[in-house]
Amino acid sequence: MKVHFITHGCKANQYDTEQFRMALEARGAEAVDAEVADTVVLNTCTVTNAADAEARKAIRKLHRENPEVRVVVAGCSAAMRADEYQAMPEVFGVVPGQDPQEVVRVLADSLHEEAIGQELRASKVRSRGWLKVQDGCDRRCSFCATRIARGKSRSRSLEELLVEAEILADAHSELVITGVHIGHWGIDFSPKDKLSTLMEALVTRVPGVRFRLGSIEATEIDDRLVELMQDGGITPHLHIPMQSGSDPVLRKMRRWHTRERYRVRVKEITERLPYMGLGADIIVGFPGESAEMHAETLALVEELPYTYLHVFPYSMRSGTVAADMDDQVPRTEKSRRSQELRDAVQRKGDAYITRRIGQDVAVVVEEGGLGLSEDYLRVRVPDNHEPGTLIRGKLAGTADELRIVTA
Repeated sequence: MKVHFITHGCKANQYDTEQFRMALEARGAEAVDAEVADTVVLNTCTVTNAADAEARKAIRKLHRENPEVRVVVAGCSAAMRADEYQAMPEVFGVVPGQDPQEVVRVLADSLHEEAIGQELRASKVRSRGWLKVQDGCDRRCSFCATRIARGKSRSRSLEELLVEAEILADAHSELVITGVHIGHWGIDFSPKDKLSTLMEALVTRVPGVRFRLGSIEATEIDDRLVELMQDGGITPHLHIPMQSGSDPVLRKMRRWHTRERYRVRVKEITERLPYMGLGADIIVGFPGESAEMHAETLALVEELPYTYLHVFPYSMRSGTVAADMDDQVPRTEKSRRSQELRDAVQRKGDAYITRRIGQDVAVVVEEGGLGLSEDYLRVRVPDNHEPGTLIRGKLAGTADELRIVTA
């Protein structure tokens, strides 16, 4: 069986797709490009209704291009809408969630009955490795369907993660800590534990790679995590969801932090590091967001040292609390506010890059002659370096096209 894998959505989904690949390859399948595949596994996202629509569109496109291909739909959207996908004539099978053994079961007729080799942990498609430390979420944000699809927070054991990190380190110079809510790693243990415990253990046990935190809440970044960034064990890069800079909107979103608590913690962290890549998610035009509330968000963006943002115009998500809220913001106004935020962070990001030019940098080489710096800058690299290697040098170029100059 020749299988092509498609992933929609977050880094947790990317990790799950790797698990699908490893489980199938261990039973004789071969991962291939789309053009020669007889089977496609589509790992879906359900963060918005548009994400569901994108999955359906992809399924129909796959079938148009190759009517004989078998399409297996898995992931979050499949968990929420299993019957809808199963009813599509283009779909061969549905896995409502992320269980790789369920993917194996759906395709069992084309696989060896028992595993014929070790389920290797190294990614075949990415220069950086993903280490998924937990799944699910215990928060109840009013706009989020991912919690519904993924269930409660479930942490993987420390020893299991240390072993997997050692295996991944043989093939990757950077490992990205991912999950649905990584800041809740360990809270389901007895006694409870915390992410900084895991990170300190990883840095100590696997010193040959650098670790990068995935998206993490400001209130869940303790001082030990910051110290590990200062010491170089964790990259100086944080993606800290804001969602809104207005307290009334945050309350409607059912977020657990205030504007001021978020602002103070981000400033405390960034002031302890000489340079840092800082990103955030912001939802624009949440139901009831006034012009004044948007202005509060814009002011917070201007104050904090962001280098990039992920800005999302609010999209109604079926099954969430927010879907039933009144006072929806017009689409044109959401677009205008989104652009205002993007313009603001573009100026800030360009200014940050200008300050960084001429300084030392460590870059993980990726495909296409590009690489990623420790502070999350996309950098052009010389052609004589293999993807996955870590190279050091000086930053040069401009904000439009950064490059690394090696000795």
